[in-house]
Amino acid sequence: MTAESVPRRKRFLDYPRHGRRGVRRWLPSWRQVLSVITLCVGSVLGLFALVYASVDIPDENAAANQEANTYYWADGTQMVSLGEVNRNIVRLSDVPESVQNAVIAAENESFYRDRGVSFKGILRAFSSTAQGQETQGGSTITQQYVKNTYLSQEQTVSRKVKEFVISLKVDRTKSKKEVLQGYLNTSWFGRRAYGIEAAAQAYYGIPAKKLDPSQGAMLASLLKGAELYDPATGKANHERAEDRWKWILDRQVKAGLMSRSEREKYRTFPEPRKQSMSTSLGGQTGYLVDVANKYIRQRALLTDQELAHGGYKIYTTFDKKRVEQLRAAVEGVLSKDIDPKKRSADEGVQAGAASVRPSDGALLALYGGPDATKQFANNADTSGVPAGSAFKPFVLAAALKDGVRPQGEGSDREDIDADGFYGKDGKLRSSSGESSSGDSPGDDGPDESHPTLRQALMSGGNATYAQLGRAVGLERVRDTAVASGLLKDSMAPLEQTFPIGTSTPSAIRMAGAYGTFANHGLQNDPYSVTKLLKGGTSIGGFESRAKARRTLDKDVADDVSDVLREAGRKRLDDVGARITDPVAAGYTGDQDRLRSAWFVGSTERVSTAVTMFRTKPGEPQLLPVSDVGGDSSRGNVLPARIWADYMGGRTTGAEG
Repeated sequence: MTAESVPRRKRFLDYPRHGRRGVRRWLPSWRQVLSVITLCVGSVLGLFALVYASVDIPDENAAANQEANTYYWADGTQMVSLGEVNRNIVRLSDVPESVQNAVIAAENESFYRDRGVSFKGILRAFSSTAQGQETQGGSTITQQYVKNTYLSQEQTVSRKVKEFVISLKVDRTKSKKEVLQGYLNTSWFGRRAYGIEAAAQAYYGIPAKKLDPSQGAMLASLLKGAELYDPATGKANHERAEDRWKWILDRQVKAGLMSRSEREKYRTFPEPRKQSMSTSLGGQTGYLVDVANKYIRQRALLTDQELAHGGYKIYTTFDKKRVEQLRAAVEGVLSKDIDPKKRSADEGVQAGAASVRPSDGALLALYGGPDATKQFANNADTSGVPAGSAFKPFVLAAALKDGVRPQGEGSDREDIDADGFYGKDGKLRSSSGESSSGDSPGDDGPDESHPTLRQALMSGGNATYAQLGRAVGLERVRDTAVASGLLKDSMAPLEQTFPIGTSTPSAIRMAGAYGTFANHGLQNDPYSVTKLLKGGTSIGGFESRAKARRTLDKDVADDVSDVLREAGRKRLDDVGARITDPVAAGYTGDQDRLRSAWFVGSTERVSTAVTMFRTKPGEPQLLPVSDVGGDSSRGNVLPARIWADYMGGRTTGAEG
């Protein structure tokens, strides 16, 4: 019997295929392909059935019933507890149909037709994202409602699978109107607002039932990400919001949810009102919370939405007694010396102030404005008020640290001292009167027209410091200011007037930078939170901070402080202050032509910056501070009066 005649034993799986040669031996038959597909589909369906049976609709999670965030003073006592999440549940019948349609067009156009999930939507999201186009989200409204109400916000495969299954079950057990109502009441709209009712109040100051189609489309745009689409939080955000608003209105027409004639009525973007805060954040509390939250976002990388979910215990550096003293000092001086009814020059006067501890950078107190619920802009943390002559100490520090080029670029650098001066010949002379070329002083100064660097810092001296800044190098001056603690993005262009204070640092940063002089050249960034807890767990590592950085030699910092002590004493004598501690201070003077007034004074224990400026609604530029306060010289003594009252050292009735 030959091998060919032996019967072939039948195999369970005929692969490689018997009786085939070459490539055909390895190509599966159509029956094999069909069997594999059937097996795979059956396995997937079986697995899905198992998951579907094992996953039930859970109880509503904590995200649907948030607890408060609690802020604490530096001594551990409670400062404020920001109630339950800002949410007001409304019935779907209280939400205009046009608003409902805007949300559906923006997030899930097939909402009333789908089964709670949409494979097409997921594919469309991927496709549009790849092409850089606007799109509805890959998740349906039902899926987003499930995520908001029953699940966490984490982006994991297991959470997405649960979301998918629960969405199918919710679609079977709840009506579309119930789902849409739940979604509108649980969605995040920014400005601490959860739900359409809170959003309508936060952005337009009206209940949801009074929203028009245009306003509804704007609010619907926020669902894509309130931090990027709140039009009141920057030019880029405004442009994104307006583009998204237009797209949503056009999308409604395309989806048959709005007539074209109705669409034509809404061609002007519905500007929301400026952000306001709840009454629990009145007075200075809202400004303190604002600064603490900003620091948390920077340090712990938490978003506004994550903070708004609540449950955090936030321990701050704010000293309750100092905050009250600073408020009383600012408002006391303004109420006494500012009278807009009597003088038009007193209209629109604003003040900001901040105190920092030089030894570690702790932000002890601030004054952000009269009331955070009425004026949200924080005057202590604003960047837009030019520093004027209060910037000159950084020019002096750069000169003492790096020396100067007396003959301009190309000449050798030479050391100088604070008692040097520019002679009549324009040469920078040492305190002995010798110029860089060894010329004898003769009768070349110093005098009133040719003051020493020390004298020029105390009164006038703009020409002297403009010349000194050029001799040092404007980049070196800027780098010294930034190294001392000012933010680089607050620095003005490096133009001729740069050394005399065209930069616009905040009061917080000015207080911190002067604290570097008081701390003998060791710089600490201002900080406002010492500990952040959630569920008893520490977040962000706030307890450990970077050590102080040596940014100025001790001798340089002490020399600048010595000059500032003379300047501070002179100005404080002008306002009748009786301060016992040695004070190093800089301030704006009569020569300043900038529209602001500053006094920054430092002791070993605290560095405090006070600024004053004028604004007018609708006017982008600051108004002149000349004649503010009547007999005050350009209003420049008022910040010094505030500082002195705050430090408890101004005699009753003293005038500057």
